[in-house]
Amino acid sequence: MEVDMKISKKKVAWFFLFVIIIVGLFGGYYFWDTYGNNPYSDQEKLFGVTYSTKYAKELDLDWQEAYLAVLDDLKVKLIRIPVYWDEIEQEEGNIILDDVAWMMDEASARDVRVILAIGQRVPRWPECHPPAWAKNLPKTQLEDAELLMLTNVVEKFRDHSALDRWQVQNEPFLSFFGECPKPDDDFIISSVWTVRNLDANHKIIVTDSGELSTWASAAELGDELGISMYRVTWNRWFGYFYYPLPPSYYTNKSIFIKNYVDNVLVSELQAEPWVSGPIKDVPLNEQYRSMDEDSFMNNVDFVRRTNFSEVLLWGVEWWYWLKEKQDTDVMWETARPLFY
Repeated sequence: MEVDMKISKKKVAWFFLFVIIIVGLFGGYYFWDTYGNNPYSDQEKLFGVTYSTKYAKELDLDWQEAYLAVLDDLKVKLIRIPVYWDEIEQEEGNIILDDVAWMMDEASARDVRVILAIGQRVPRWPECHPPAWAKNLPKTQLEDAELLMLTNVVEKFRDHSALDRWQVQNEPFLSFFGECPKPDDDFIISSVWTVRNLDANHKIIVTDSGELSTWASAAELGDELGISMYRVTWNRWFGYFYYPLPPSYYTNKSIFIKNYVDNVLVSELQAEPWVSGPIKDVPLNEQYRSMDEDSFMNNVDFVRRTNFSEVLLWGVEWWYWLKEKQDTDVMWETARPLFY
């Protein structure tokens, strides 16, 4: 027994020594990669944003006023707009696209390029946004209804002058995040090909988690790959979690994956807090633990050290909420120079 105990302690000691060596090596590499010379840091980046009408409403904002402020005050030239199924088809068979058309027209008037994100799964919690009437449909009927919705949206906007690209679904292969059905690879493929067959003139983006995926499935399916880039997250088991990943983690993965796609872009760069509940219910000092102006600029510097030429910032609605509802424009003004 005593010998076994000594062997066990020796194994534990060697294990911790191994961990310390790996952490030390990785930490040194991370420091060099993050703060040392980087050939990509001087590459020009096009910064844009994602704008969610649903999230703007959750923040008690006038969503049209906020959208125009993004276009006219920040002067954003690339914007991703999620088209929420539960907003455009509240009654089965009655698809109303007036609000989306208004946003597209306002963008076109300012020479702003728009990526329309379509499908049941599009950006913002709870990730999947089926209308109430569709939630309890049998799987095949739900899929048929979703494909019909996709068809209507594509036929409506495929010739619009503001349309730059489509995004079909959002991180569709990420099975454990969001209040969504289990991913069905066949249906994900069907939804992409439905859009491709209806519109051969615009490329299709398929997105994936920057940190939690190999990117392979999304890259094989889309013309372009969009990846998320989060530095600080929160979960109920560990609280705040800081990803110990250097810029080269994303760069090297993108170099490999570009054999399969025309382009890789950052579809979500974290620029708002990741907190434990609805952001309106979380005190500002707690929000600033995971995102403030310094964190924002650190994330911008981080992405500048990668090889991505297009970066969509995540959180413009929060910046506007701070400005209009909390009387602080620090995030709005910190972001402004990126778009000029």
